Amino acid sequence: MTDKPTVLFVCVHNAGRSQMAAGFLRAFAGDRVEVLSAGSEPKDEINPIAIQAMAEEGIDIAGNTPKVLTVDAVRESDVVITMGCGDACPIFPGKRYEDWVLDDPAGQSIEAVRPIRDEIRARVEELLAELIMAHAAS
Repeated sequence: MTDKPTVLFVCVHNAGRSQMAAGFLRAFAGDRVEVLSAGSEPKDEINPIAIQAMAEEGIDIAGNTPKVLTVDAVRESDVVITMGCGDACPIFPGKRYEDWVLDDPAGQSIEAVRPIRDEIRARVEELLAELIMAHAAS
């Protein structure tokens, strides 16, 4: 792992789950972690319900734009977290891969998205704790 780990969050549309995860990690890690997000089939804009759910947590993801997943983004990352993108994500040796099974917030009400957001928050907090411990040990 480099001096500053890079985490890439990937979901199909890069409009909900991966954007929420990236928003939480940026907010919690500050400049200790480089945060990227991308999608195998990105939408044109961030899911407005995801924006609303994150705003309730004091995190603004409204200015983000869905990005297409590239081989370079995966190559540059130390940790790759996928969220239902299946085989679209290229695999490189020596990287840490995790697949977070989470419901897709697309088309869901704010009431349905809040538990998804809260699950993402808990997983991001756990990931950050692991990254900090790994960095301290290196």
